[in-house]
Amino acid sequence: MKKQHSARQGGFTLIELMIVIAIVGILAAIALPAYQDYTVRAKLSEALAVAAEGKTTVAEFVAARGVVPADSAAAGITTVGFGPQSYVSATAWAETSSTVGVYTITLTTNATDIPNDILSDTFTLTGTVDPASRRVSWVCAPGTIPPKYLPSSCRG
Repeated sequence: MKKQHSARQGGFTLIELMIVIAIVGILAAIALPAYQDYTVRAKLSEALAVAAEGKTTVAEFVAARGVVPADSAAAGITTVGFGPQSYVSATAWAETSSTVGVYTITLTTNATDIPNDILSDTFTLTGTVDPASRRVSWVCAPGTIPPKYLPSSCRG
């Protein structure tokens, strides 16, 4: 005698498919904003690369002369002309304290592919000079850019 198997089809029911779609939607709602913040941080890290030139120039100036440069021109820092593909519109060197040895490079972000809430905002690299060794130690500070958009080395 032959056993008969019920003719049951395999597959997903409508409710199971709807649950999967809901889960994917929730994950996407969480992941997309986090990814957008990540891409902005990646773009702003270009500003740190641009600042590296200024940091090196100032450090060499201090090591060679024992004093800090008075301004961008004396330091030899490129302040404009980063090109249309750059996320940095300008840099500036300012001597903020000749007695303590604290000096600041401010980077202003460009409008290209950056969220409107941080257009033309700044973050700051502050260098402290050790007069004995003629070395410069650098610290990054948020300036006017919200911390969630800053590269990890600037979030403190």
